[in-house]
Amino acid sequence: MSAQAPSAVILIRAERFKPNHATAADNAFQADVPQGQTDDETAQKALAEMDAVADALRAAGVRVHVFSDEDHTRPDSVFPNNWLSTHAGGQVAVYPMYASNRRHERRADVLEMLKSEYRVQTIVDYSGLEPDGIFLEGTGAMVLDHVSRVAYAARSHRADTHVLERFCTDFGYEPMAFDAVDRKGVPVYHTNVIGCVGTDVALFALEMIPDEHRRAQVRERLTVNGRTVVEITEEQVRHFAGNAVELCGRTPDGRRHYIMAMSESARRSLRPDQVAEIEKSCSIVSVDIPTIELAGGSVRCMIAGVHLDRRRPTEEPELTEAVEAIDENPLTADGRDVAEEVLAR
Repeated sequence: MSAQAPSAVILIRAERFKPNHATAADNAFQADVPQGQTDDETAQKALAEMDAVADALRAAGVRVHVFSDEDHTRPDSVFPNNWLSTHAGGQVAVYPMYASNRRHERRADVLEMLKSEYRVQTIVDYSGLEPDGIFLEGTGAMVLDHVSRVAYAARSHRADTHVLERFCTDFGYEPMAFDAVDRKGVPVYHTNVIGCVGTDVALFALEMIPDEHRRAQVRERLTVNGRTVVEITEEQVRHFAGNAVELCGRTPDGRRHYIMAMSESARRSLRPDQVAEIEKSCSIVSVDIPTIELAGGSVRCMIAGVHLDRRRPTEEPELTEAVEAIDENPLTADGRDVAEEVLAR
């Protein structure tokens, strides 16, 4: 299985979803709800879209863990990848969040599920950096190449390079920071809206990196292991074409099947030649989520990938003849009991 494409994901079913006013200042991709649409109507539309994403991933053979969230004070909880990431070898990271009303999206029950169903060795918690005004919003702020061990990050209020370097030291990645802006010169708030990295293909809006030398370095680093880069435009980014994620599913007969999950808006924005290049290595699975995209994120933001080894169900060990011979007389006194009797004399 590819180290890049997890076979299990975590989704949060945010029952009181709405675009977060606290994140609108620096999220140029965020939009207002249609005029006249109530909060209840917005929440119901978003719930249907969340369920559609979960159903589409399950249909593709991806293991989906869904957690419900009824808290109306967490409008952005549908985007768990900003506070949580998991890594091969049993490592988990918890991140510092820029908007104060997003910090209580971090959930102990999600971490407990990971510890109970997967092999978790270490949880590294960076959230204590929030009082110092230092933030790194997980795999929103970073696009991780798990194969070449590179962390791509567009500098922003939500991606502090000092925390980036600390994360890379702790988890064994090479930091690759750069500036990325839109045509108005506004910094990109999250790296994962302009690019995603798959096993054999990457989608990246390299034109949004104004420094030509740095742009060439990023392009070279993306392709060093033979990966094809599908360059997307800023207009396609506006339709969330960069906010995709490669996952590993299973066909009905049990074979591994790689997919590129994205929104229907992203899929429609791609040219036929771009689609053909992506589908050389994985199938596109797209879901229409226009309500959720009002919050400035898309399918990638909704998914926290699980890159951990799954625990095997506990099984009763079989008794071999040798074991049965050792235990042939269960009434024999335990050695500790014999020792205690001797001491008592």
